[in-house]
Amino acid sequence: MASWDVFRELDNLRREIDEAFRGVGIYRPLASAFLSPVTTRRFPLVNFSEDEAHVYVDALVPGVDPKDTDLTVLRNTISISGERKPFVEQKGQIVHRSELGSGKFSRTLELPVDIDPDKVRAEYRDGILRITLAKAEHAKPKRIAISQS
Repeated sequence: MASWDVFRELDNLRREIDEAFRGVGIYRPLASAFLSPVTTRRFPLVNFSEDEAHVYVDALVPGVDPKDTDLTVLRNTISISGERKPFVEQKGQIVHRSELGSGKFSRTLELPVDIDPDKVRAEYRDGILRITLAKAEHAKPKRIAISQS
């Protein structure tokens, strides 16, 4: 049984409200200020999939040093957090545009099955954090023999 997390529910509500306003073409300049700093809006973007034995999570984290990233797993929840360092202006340089976000981020995903925390692998390559999580034994499908009478 998953525990109720009020902050996760509030974050989901904020996203739904933002999507509703985007759907009718209304731009809300303060949308990112409600319950979420500008730098943490749904970052990192993720894909996740599964097969019979594993769950796979790909997190898009370009420009983030793996040393500045934390990964935690608890039952069926995975959390990715870290920090993207800010752009450092060089002496004599004029910055015309600065759109790359920086700062701390955190993303928590609820996975469809429980995970074995001792069998998790994470690899960072080309700006993508690839996480392979083994399903807990009780979460794997089991084939049941049917006897004839």
